[in-house]
Amino acid sequence: MTLNEHDEARKLIAQGGDLSDTQHSWLQAHVQDCAACRDYGDAAGRAVRAVRSQPLAADSTLVRTTQMRVRARALELQQQQQRTWLVAAACLFVGFSTAITTPVFWRIFAWMGEQAGVSSWVWQTGFTFFWVVPTLVVSATLLVRGNHLTHNSEAQWK
Repeated sequence: MTLNEHDEARKLIAQGGDLSDTQHSWLQAHVQDCAACRDYGDAAGRAVRAVRSQPLAADSTLVRTTQMRVRARALELQQQQQRTWLVAAACLFVGFSTAITTPVFWRIFAWMGEQAGVSSWVWQTGFTFFWVVPTLVVSATLLVRGNHLTHNSEAQWK
């Protein structure tokens, strides 16, 4: 017998009862012929029975602490989900309001450019800065705030 067959048999023994029919029949045939693997299987069975026979009781402090942390994490996940819905609603609102107000402001800037007598590229550049810069400022602010919150949250769970 090769070493690979013994390794395969020990791997199947370690899996326990989670074997297919072909794996189970191969293992049974191998264990009948191989005393070393049969002894390994017996020793593994005794070890599993010994571990299962030991009562396992958690200290009440450990149970309370675990329950408290699970509840805190559940609350945090719930709040995160609520914030996600709020952000999604805000994005829809911003997209809708942008689609409506952009043409209006475009016309206002065109009118102001005509009244001031400036070329079209000047008022179009002014419109672009008026329209883009606030978005960039708010985005950068939210990004910095989000990184701050992420770092605080990670520090809390360590």
